Amino acid sequence: MRDYHIHTLANGIRVVHNPVANTGIVHIGIMLDIGSRDESLSNQGIAHFWEHMAFKGTKSRNSFHILNRLESVGGELNAFTDKEKILFYASLRDRYFERALELLTDITFESVFPAHQILRERNVILEEMAMYDDDPDGSLQDEFDALIFKGHPLGMKIIGTKKTVQSFRRQAFQSFVKEHLDTGRVVLSVVGNVNLDSVFRLAEKHLGKVPATASHRKRKKFTGYVPRRVNIHRAVRQARCAIGRTSFSVSDPRRNQYYLLNNILGGAGMNSRLSLALRERRGLVYSVGSQFVPFTDTGLFVISFGTEPKQVDKSIRVVKQELDRLRQERMGIRQLKMAKEQIMGQVAMAEESNISFMMMMARSLLDIERIPSLEEIFSKINETDAEDLRHLAEGFFIDNQMSYLVMEPASS
Repeated sequence: MRDYHIHTLANGIRVVHNPVANTGIVHIGIMLDIGSRDESLSNQGIAHFWEHMAFKGTKSRNSFHILNRLESVGGELNAFTDKEKILFYASLRDRYFERALELLTDITFESVFPAHQILRERNVILEEMAMYDDDPDGSLQDEFDALIFKGHPLGMKIIGTKKTVQSFRRQAFQSFVKEHLDTGRVVLSVVGNVNLDSVFRLAEKHLGKVPATASHRKRKKFTGYVPRRVNIHRAVRQARCAIGRTSFSVSDPRRNQYYLLNNILGGAGMNSRLSLALRERRGLVYSVGSQFVPFTDTGLFVISFGTEPKQVDKSIRVVKQELDRLRQERMGIRQLKMAKEQIMGQVAMAEESNISFMMMMARSLLDIERIPSLEEIFSKINETDAEDLRHLAEGFFIDNQMSYLVMEPASS
């Protein structure tokens, strides 16, 4: 069982630390409860652009000094933006913990968005956009998000559009940060062999100077899901298909059961039902999987695979058969026990990753205000019986409630 400690600064920023004795590396991240769903049509992509611009200049550093600060001692500095979060994080030898904390504080809260860097980074993001457009799987996910969450910010691309990315100026970044930054929705997460008192003392020293800010913005909840079936054409050789619908939020008590059900259907293992049915028995696909992604007020369930265009209809029929099996048939005792052991093993191995645990602690505090233990997760998995899973599948794997997106090769 991992031990962790939480401390709240006067400005509302929470600090969570998991001490790990048998490592010389510390992982540290500042997570903000801000993401692409907090944007509008006119400024979509600005959260991701802000993430890029954080490395381009602060009140006391230029871009070279930022990039060189940790890399010069063998450390790594990185960041990401998703639908609901921005994370700035670093990994390095624990002797340089304060150096990393001070730098992360600087780029998170003191960015100045230099005009010449905006122009330069805009081109970088447009190249990143082109890279994603050339990736059929990435394009499929973006198109499917737009299909499921039509007309809602959750359906917008995290990276934005060419039009919006080309429109951003310094004032747009400053306004977005001012409107959305809430120190009560910021978490500093630390995992490593660093003294607990030192973590809290240095957090007070650096993050404690950040002025308290509050945001009164409210996220637009997603309602009114409508199943849709769409075929699109792209310059691809292999057809790709996504099948899914809305699902459970991060706070829904059925979430752990759904993770188990999803893992049985199309999880990471090669022995998932979809992998066995589509790849092993019929040779229709190279890879197939299903994902469950919970958000604060809703969730996304999606099955995705690629196959020859002439095999799309057959592959979809096989997927439907597997969904119907889960709806109609209770799993046997031995089969269910194996499924539970598999997902508990996967969860346990994921927790072995210190950097993943650092991210999980921050996200959990922001989403559900606590950090569930491995024992709690295992208990909920073990409490699930075959009828729970069948009932869950019966209520969600309904064909007329599923959306279908097929990406087909464009005609030559």
